[in-house]
Amino acid sequence: MGCCDEHTRSEALRRGIALAGNGLPAIEPGMPTPAGTGLDRRSFLSRSLGVALSVYGGAALLPRALEVGIEDAMAAAGPNGKVLVSVFLDGGADSLSMLFPGEDARYRKLRPRLALSPTAASVRFSEDPRLWWHPALAPLAALHAEGKVTVLPGIGYTDANQSHFTSRHFWEVGATDERLQSGWMGRYLDRYGRGDNPLQGLSLDWSLQPSLATKAKPVASIDGPDRFDFWTRGVWGSVESRMIAAIGGLGSVAARGDAALDQATRAARQSHLLYRQLAPFRKKESGFGSPVAYPQSDDSFPRRLAGLAAMLAAGLPLRCVALTAPGAYDTHDSQPNELDEGLEVTAASLFAFQRDLEARGLADRVVTLVWSEFGRRPEENGSNGTDHGAAGIAFVMGTRASGHMVGELPDLSRLDRDGNLRPNSDFRALYRSLIEGWLGGDAAAVLPGAKAFRPIPILR
Repeated sequence: MGCCDEHTRSEALRRGIALAGNGLPAIEPGMPTPAGTGLDRRSFLSRSLGVALSVYGGAALLPRALEVGIEDAMAAAGPNGKVLVSVFLDGGADSLSMLFPGEDARYRKLRPRLALSPTAASVRFSEDPRLWWHPALAPLAALHAEGKVTVLPGIGYTDANQSHFTSRHFWEVGATDERLQSGWMGRYLDRYGRGDNPLQGLSLDWSLQPSLATKAKPVASIDGPDRFDFWTRGVWGSVESRMIAAIGGLGSVAARGDAALDQATRAARQSHLLYRQLAPFRKKESGFGSPVAYPQSDDSFPRRLAGLAAMLAAGLPLRCVALTAPGAYDTHDSQPNELDEGLEVTAASLFAFQRDLEARGLADRVVTLVWSEFGRRPEENGSNGTDHGAAGIAFVMGTRASGHMVGELPDLSRLDRDGNLRPNSDFRALYRSLIEGWLGGDAAAVLPGAKAFRPIPILR
């Protein structure tokens, strides 16, 4: 993979910080502190709902309050609660390949080797006949043809910072402010969320997604509802079944005043109960009961999206969800192979997720945002790749998406002084539109300087 050292270091730093208590690495000079740094992390087993959660924030939240809070939130949300799903393309995805001007002479001059060419199988972008979809994005092209994908082909911010760490931080906190320590969705939840429902902000990852970092309200992370199991080397089949039954039996042992034994039996009882409650999700052939097929992949992204659809179908009170797409988008070299592989799994998984929601009758409740920290430079480099750029591309997917292009592909004849694409949409205007038009909040109370950014027509 051809990602740069800065991207590798920043990802290791973020992951170390998000896993609070595991020994936090020092912030390198010039890097903003990631949102969520310092949030306490505690693990809960929600017995009544069968969910294993790592909960961030909500210091006064106790196990029983957790369960009651989630149950109350389920009742309050009802069947029509709106959900925002954020999908991050890590590394700076190349917008000029995802939606490419195949017959533009300037494009071909800037990219003599990397320029994509339209073929008989290429899908032309219906709103601008000069553009074509990347072949791997055919599933998104199909949804766009149905009016379910809004495309923002020139999104970013002025004077873009070309550091992965800093630019991603800006997108995560919703402002070009290196000092902010809470995520933009986290601040929305701080204002409109509950003090006892960590599922309102769900990171489908091993760690907290910084965009969900709050100041006070609880949020949570979970790898997926199917990943709770008992495993012992060399044990399977009938022996494994007897072992699991024995674990359940341990939960009925009388502690007789022994504090250590009491703790052990309670842990065994809760673990066994959780194991049984999550059994339907562990059945690989069930696919979470998904009515559609998700792509087969070694990456967890399709599984997590399938699990998310199942959690929504189960009525869990989700509000803001964040996860990372598969792929290596920091394509300084070998861009064609790296980009194709990531986009193929990502687009096919998003298509399956949308069809899953539609089949379950949930589609009008969910909007999905796909974004990256910046685009790539229009001119290819000498390593069959592209370097860090400025304006990039974003998608808003769902039956409530406007389905139209916002802005246009930036003019290749009017690059900025660094040779990068100039943005024609600002990511803060996008966030304002989602907060006000979808989540029903006051953007001025969530985003610094929100009134300076006019809402854009991303929803219907």
